[in-house]
Order: sequence, then structure tokens, then C-alpha cells
Amino acid sequence: MTTTAPPAPAPAAPGAPAAGAARPAGFVRRNRVWFMVGVGVVLALVIAVWAGSDEQRNATPLDPQNPDPDGAQALAQVLEDEGVDVTIVRSADALHDLEVDSRATVVVTSTDQLAPSTIRRLRDDTTGAEVVLVEPPHHVLAELDRRLEAGPADDETTGDCDDQRFDDLTITVDSARAYDTANGCFPSDGGFVLADGRDDASYLGAGQALTNDQVLRGDNAAVALRLLGSRDRLVWYVPTYDDALDDEAVSLWTFAPGWLAPSLWLTALAGVALILWRGRRLGRLASEPLPVVVRAVETTRSRGRMYRRSDDRGYAAGALRAAARHRIADHLRLGRGASAAEVVSAVARHLGRREEEIGALLSPTAPTPDSDPTLVRLAQELTQLMREVRRG
Repeated sequence: MTTTAPPAPAPAAPGAPAAGAARPAGFVRRNRVWFMVGVGVVLALVIAVWAGSDEQRNATPLDPQNPDPDGAQALAQVLEDEGVDVTIVRSADALHDLEVDSRATVVVTSTDQLAPSTIRRLRDDTTGAEVVLVEPPHHVLAELDRRLEAGPADDETTGDCDDQRFDDLTITVDSARAYDTANGCFPSDGGFVLADGRDDASYLGAGQALTNDQVLRGDNAAVALRLLGSRDRLVWYVPTYDDALDDEAVSLWTFAPGWLAPSLWLTALAGVALILWRGRRLGRLASEPLPVVVRAVETTRSRGRMYRRSDDRGYAAGALRAAARHRIADHLRLGRGASAAEVVSAVARHLGRREEEIGALLSPTAPTPDSDPTLVRLAQELTQLMREVRRG
């Protein structure tokens, strides 16, 4: 029994779209509303996850949970690996509840957000502990010791002091400050980058030495570990303006609810999505007929009136001669690159006339007409010359 195979389908013409090629595009077009709703839901989930992860990550400079270059997460993790009990507190109430004793070191970053009331609470809650204030600003120094001043320090300083922990170590940062206390380490410009203050407090003017970006420069890591890891317990205090009293300085975000920042991000992303959805895309350029047709003779006459109004006979004569040379060169097949001298010579040979006579009409160096009648006569002579060339 013989079976005949069905004929093979004819190949599709080149460039012809496949039968199902338009289906995905049509599906997206018909369901674009639901598609945009799905994108919005995904964005909302991403923002919710981001907002809920704030407790695990903080973008504040020198924060122990900040993995960015200006954060201090690397130092905090190394201290924990070395056996130091690192406790992070972000409010004055949390610091008070810890009951810090003499076996702990308290490091205070974000010192610019310390208010007078929080400074007093810090003193009371850290009695007996070693307190390290990182780059305290002027208003904090004035609260601690009114006679204390701070100034710029060298970018690289060596630990020349009585404390053997820092002897011969070097701090290397991009910028530092020195405090004019009586004692300290890393002397620079009449002060100390690590200055000894009152009540077992010290001031570190090189906060960059603790950051993820610069902790490995010079001996920064050794200085940081010996300064903050000398005791079994380290309390990392990150103050905020929220702890300040009502009559003290606060930030604008203090009055804002916690959901405001995620809502602003969601609103901005929704606005971008709406623009992409409803915005008109630029297509191909479309040529449309002009509503008004301007004849070439009208353009020529308009230019002539402008030349006459400006009394520029030289430019008009040059334009007439250039147009005549161009047309004659095309008629004699001299090419577009033919010079004026070549055109003059070709016309003279073609008509059997002298080059001087032809050059007085066609040459760009010919005399300029000194009056309107002379310019009109030149135009008539050029017209007559082109007729002779065509007839010849």
C-alpha cells in the first residue's frame, strides 16, 4: 500500500509577519490596564519590604548598620568577631535602660544631633564608663567645656602620647579636626585628634577612620579596635533630634508620620508609571503638504527687493554671475567643480570670442555695477550670453 505524504506548506514570504506574532502585542494592548495594576502592586510590595527593612539597615553616616562607604558596619562586625558585645541604641531612653557601668565603652556617633538635654542625660547614664564622642560639633563642645576649641588637623597623624595602645600608630583620613585639650593622642596643630576630656570622655576628630571606606587606610583599623574594643562591652549610641525637648532644635521629619516617606516614593513611582502608560510616544516623521504654495518667481522677486532695499549691488551681481556660470557649466558638461576661469575659457572657445570679453560678464572679479540700470544691463547681458551658449 502506497501512502502519499501531504504537500509541504508553502514557505512564508520574506518579511511577512508570522500568524501568531501579533498575538502577544495584542494581548498586552487589550490588558494593559491590568498589566499596569500588576506593576503597581509589585512596586508597592518592594516599597513595603524596603520600609520594613529600615531596622536592619541605616543610611546614617558612621552608623554600625550602614554598609555604605560612609557607614561603620565593617568595624562593628569585626568588634563582634573579636568577642566584644556590641549593643546599638538609638534613643536616650534606650541608653538609660541599659544601665551602663564601668565595664563598658560608649561610642557616640551623629553627635551633631545631640541637644543640651540629651548631653546631660548622656553624662548621667554613662557614669564610670569610657565615652568616645566622634567629631563633636561646636554646640556640643560648648555644653561639655566652654573653653574647648576645635580646629583643622593634618590628614595623617602619629600617636605620640602616654597611652601605649596608640603609640607609633598612624591615623590617615581625608579630613580631621584637633581639640585643644591638655592631654591626648595624635597631636596636630596645637591640639589632639584623640583628645582627653572630662569624666573619662574622649573626643575623636577623625570619624572617617571608622568608616567602611577608610578603616583599612594606615593604622585606622588598629586605632579603632583598640579604642572601642578595650572593654568587653561596647554601647554604640546613635542619637537623634527626637530625644530633644520641645523647646530645643528638632528636624522637620520629627513631625512627619513614619509612613510619609514610603508614600512619597510610591506616589512618585505611580506618577512615572502613569506617564509611561498615557504618554504619547514619538513616531516616524510625517510629511504634510504646506497649506500655501510659494512660487519660485515670487521668492526671486522678494530677494531682489531685499537686495535693492539694502543697496547691495555687489552681492546681487555676484549671485547673477554665479548662477550663470553654474548653468553654462552644466550645459557645456564641465562639471560642478569647474572654476570660473575654466568656464570663461570654455565659453570663449565655444562662441569664438575673446576671454576678456566673456570674463567681464562671468568672472567674479569683474567690476561691480555702480547703479541699478547697470545691474539690470548686466542681467540682460548674462541672459543673452546663456542663450548664445545654448544655440551654439
